Amino acid sequence: MTAHVAPISLDFEEGIDRKTLRRLRDRFLLVNQQRWDRAHSALSYRQQMVLEILPLVFHLNHPALPGYLDSDCPYGLSNCKPSPATINAARRLARTFSLKDEGKRKPDLEAMFLMGSPGTLGHSVASDLDVWLCHRSDLPERGIRCLERKAAKLARWAESFGVELHVFVFCASDWRAGRQRAEVTGENCGSAQHFLLLDEFYRTSIHLAGAWPMWWLIPPEQEEHYDDCMRKLVDFRFVRAEDYIDFGPVPAIPEAEFLGAGVWQLYKGIDAPWKSILKLLLIECYARTTGEALLSSEFKRAVFRGETDADSLDPYVMLYDRLEGWLAGPEVASRLDLIRRSLYLKAGLPLTRSEISGEQWRARLLRQLVTRWGWSESTLAELDERQRWRAEDVTTLRRTIVNELTHGYRLLSKMAREHGQRAAISANDINLLGRKLYAAFQRKAGKIEQINPGLAPSLAEENLAFHHQSEQGAGADGWLLYRDLEDPADAFWKPVIRRSGNLAELMVWCYCNGLLTRSTRLNVRSGTSIASVSELREMLDALSAFLPFPIAPAEREALSRGVRPLRNLLLVNVGVDPQAHLTEKGLHKLSSRHDSLGFSGGRENLVISIDQITFNSWHEVSLQHYAAGDTLIQCLKNVLASVAANPADLPDVQVHCHNRGHGSAIARRVQELFADVLRPFFAGGTGPHPLRYVIEMDRRYFLLQFNGLEPGFVALESFEALMEHLALPQERYLPVVFDRYALQEEPALRAVCLASEPDNIQVFYRILGDRARFWVVDELGSVFSWEQAVTSRRHLLVPVLRFLDNLIERRLLRHTDSAGVVAGVQCYEIVRRDGNWRAEYRPESDSGAPLPGFEVQAVGIHEGDSRLRFDIFCGDQEFSVQEYGDQLIPAVAHYIRSLRQSDEVYPVYLTDVHLPHDLDPRVYQQDIQTSQYLYYRSVLEDSLNRHLARTH
Repeated sequence: MTAHVAPISLDFEEGIDRKTLRRLRDRFLLVNQQRWDRAHSALSYRQQMVLEILPLVFHLNHPALPGYLDSDCPYGLSNCKPSPATINAARRLARTFSLKDEGKRKPDLEAMFLMGSPGTLGHSVASDLDVWLCHRSDLPERGIRCLERKAAKLARWAESFGVELHVFVFCASDWRAGRQRAEVTGENCGSAQHFLLLDEFYRTSIHLAGAWPMWWLIPPEQEEHYDDCMRKLVDFRFVRAEDYIDFGPVPAIPEAEFLGAGVWQLYKGIDAPWKSILKLLLIECYARTTGEALLSSEFKRAVFRGETDADSLDPYVMLYDRLEGWLAGPEVASRLDLIRRSLYLKAGLPLTRSEISGEQWRARLLRQLVTRWGWSESTLAELDERQRWRAEDVTTLRRTIVNELTHGYRLLSKMAREHGQRAAISANDINLLGRKLYAAFQRKAGKIEQINPGLAPSLAEENLAFHHQSEQGAGADGWLLYRDLEDPADAFWKPVIRRSGNLAELMVWCYCNGLLTRSTRLNVRSGTSIASVSELREMLDALSAFLPFPIAPAEREALSRGVRPLRNLLLVNVGVDPQAHLTEKGLHKLSSRHDSLGFSGGRENLVISIDQITFNSWHEVSLQHYAAGDTLIQCLKNVLASVAANPADLPDVQVHCHNRGHGSAIARRVQELFADVLRPFFAGGTGPHPLRYVIEMDRRYFLLQFNGLEPGFVALESFEALMEHLALPQERYLPVVFDRYALQEEPALRAVCLASEPDNIQVFYRILGDRARFWVVDELGSVFSWEQAVTSRRHLLVPVLRFLDNLIERRLLRHTDSAGVVAGVQCYEIVRRDGNWRAEYRPESDSGAPLPGFEVQAVGIHEGDSRLRFDIFCGDQEFSVQEYGDQLIPAVAHYIRSLRQSDEVYPVYLTDVHLPHDLDPRVYQQDIQTSQYLYYRSVLEDSLNRHLARTH
């Protein structure tokens, strides 16, 4: 092959001739033919057939050819004369195919090109084929749609041959005007990379059929006068207009376009770095050396001066040479080394292996480059053994790539600030890129780092050993990960792959990075832990069901929205025996209670530790370890907090517990608890709804409620403490919801809370012989409870109803024009029927019955020390704090006792209590809640009745 021929010079001022123009065109076609041959040779036989037949399926609309839709689909490529090889390829697909003469029919299509890496050093069998199909500008919309459908059908056909084919349908005039109907790269970057993409097209494209690029005929030094030169060629008939297609010039890249192109390459480089790093560095090079010629101009200049050697004109070689010249100096040696490695790995040719079938030209060209770089055979062997790379190798390389991509992002962000609205990409896309970078590389607490973003084919290990540090010394905690460790004694000199504070984190890291597969042989040295191989196997199964590997990158749509959890896996009691302390006490056999949160007679909580694995919408995996304090409550609180921001999309919660010591029962109970708690708080896809959720666990009660979007828990040590808390005033109506296993011994209370309704006062009672239990659920859901003797069933409700009636009457008088005032009181009796506890309505027929004795009222006042004291009125007799001080209650009790006719002791009931509006000195309470009145009524009645008993 002749590398150099005579230079061609076109002087549009002095004169040009058709013969010289044809010679120039043929020179470009010579380079084009070499690239086509190289592209063809790099493919398998079946893939070669796809490439050969591509022009024919659009030149002819033949029903026997792939992609055929209907007879009306546009077809015909200008000046297309199918080669014998193309016709033979068609006949191999369809024996009935024959080429017919179309006469002088005007073709609908102008040209077809293959662009990108085919025919270059960077191409491989795995590379896709990007085809530009250019139609006439006057083609009707229906015809264009038909061509697009045909292109899609053809892509599906090519896929069956192992070829990823993309055919982009547009016309050259639309391209020049910036009116592309489809994004030309198929990846949403055409509009943001118009000139950069055209630069790449001119230096990499292979002409397949139809008109030739007009750009070939315009001298590189005349690029700024491109339109004038083009008109001269056409107007003076040096060329026929229909023989050439015009995409326009690339005189320079607009500064604003660097941003859009850089963002997109950086976005792609996060998941597939080798090609994108090369393109990203070229964009930075262009941006920093705006006065230098583009690579497309260098390519054309070389052809004009007679260079036709495909090696020296290889687009990837030219790209590397430009970057090498730009990155001169020791301070950028690491970046240049990364470029060399990226080019080598993009080429995908292992030079240390002898069998490189059919790609000798690529191997030869790549060998020339690595010799020029001074690489040793050990460096080549390291890169060629990429399928054998281990986690340590990938981690080091990943750090270099992250540094480069981060450098690129900072540069692009700076450009975005400088160019503002002039940038050819939106602020939203910059934000999208930032999120993708954050999701892929940002370190944060609990996040499982994914170390292999397309760097090595696999990191799978044949043997992994998990060693607890207590195996190596007393008192040590945590876990160590080794490979190929048969003898535990070797752990002292074998390298550690990774260290971790807990076993679950180490397992999840191994799984998410592909080290751990079902075929990996495991070894466990548990030390003071009780972890076993079987437990790790079960954990691996749970992880596989929870999160398929490999973890796909998040879609653009997901990244455009805020991050939210998609699903959680809770690993309970990893390496822990939850019944160890019960066994020591001999309590594991006393299993009258089977609730895992209140197990056996000791009501023991069997959830000792939880490892919460979260997979979110940005496809990040994180792990949070709970092993101290109330682990289950902490985990539940965090899950609820994450859901509160996106209540419409409840995350899935899966639970796994190793099948030792009630493992399946523990997992089932925890799963039930999370579902039961999430359901009322986020019913209907909204929330969090206002309520209080009560969980009984480990002989204690936990009450959960939201403050805005923040969940909070209160731990209560006894049933009495719980009831006191339920009686506290609320800012809004908060019903009480009990967990399915909570307060099983208090079914009446559960029935009371189940019957609770907003905006009224409900009185519930249950008679037990000569005693009665009362519950009042007030207008905001506070629950006040007390017990009293039953002297007369007829008059049982009268005291409390009279008290509540007085309270409601006073409110109505104060709020005559206000809505939302409590309307009245409803009474219910708690009964058990057919084994179920429920509240049955009881009319207030006795509420107007007269009470024996007289009215006893208490009026609260604040003294100087902010203590609440009461003046008490017994009928017309006043007992004031001012007069009686601390002896007020004994004085009232003595007075009441003196008025009674008999020595019989019976309780006194307050008929009314007045509370000051500054009951809480920090605020002025316009409306004091009913439960607060009941509380002070109860305190005063208890005190009076105790003193009455003493005076008897």
